[in-house]
Amino acid sequence: MSYNLCIFDLDGTLTDPKLGITKSFQYALAYFDIHVELDELTKFIGPPLREAFRDYLLRGLYTFREFSEDDTEIAVAKYREYLADYGIYENEIYPNILELLESLKSLGLTLAVATNKATYFAVKTLEHFDLDKYFSIISGDELDGSLTTHGKRDIIKIVLDNLDPNKNLSPVMIGDRLNDIYGARDAGIDSIGVTWGYGSREELEQAGATHIIDTPKELEQYLLSN
Repeated sequence: MSYNLCIFDLDGTLTDPKLGITKSFQYALAYFDIHVELDELTKFIGPPLREAFRDYLLRGLYTFREFSEDDTEIAVAKYREYLADYGIYENEIYPNILELLESLKSLGLTLAVATNKATYFAVKTLEHFDLDKYFSIISGDELDGSLTTHGKRDIIKIVLDNLDPNKNLSPVMIGDRLNDIYGARDAGIDSIGVTWGYGSREELEQAGATHIIDTPKELEQYLLSN
């Protein structure tokens, strides 16, 4: 299959956000007197923010009481408080990602970002690393989480509606977690699962990724040879 619209996830695909995201979660949880080691929080890199707090962290996993919706919103606000001041910058580009983007862009492929991160923070992150120049659109969640109510589908559809309204292109979603794969499926497009992020090969296989690739170099070769 020859793809000419490549839609990239951000966290765990283009950049390694481990320190910034886990410290943002740690900071938010500490507000509620919940203290968790950073390495225990890597599993929450990828899912929508409120889902991570509400459905994983705050239903008895680290506390004996359920958190209310108000508590969840406070946790989100505290998370973003740290992220805005520090977390965005505690991040790094994965090796060979710059070369990948340069190569794809130079050959005329259209590139986009679809991320569960709020668009405001996604743009800030990409601008910080001077990556924003590669992408025709950066599609993320609203600050209120409304675009991830149905997983990543609606965020991907914003990309498709803007860049391929007449369905003339061959799009593919590229990401490291099952929500990327499910989002692509629900949006009606193929997916490439990448294993250098925070999802395992098993997770990507079970989610039904169209293809699975292990390194940015292999991804470049695959996209340019098909």
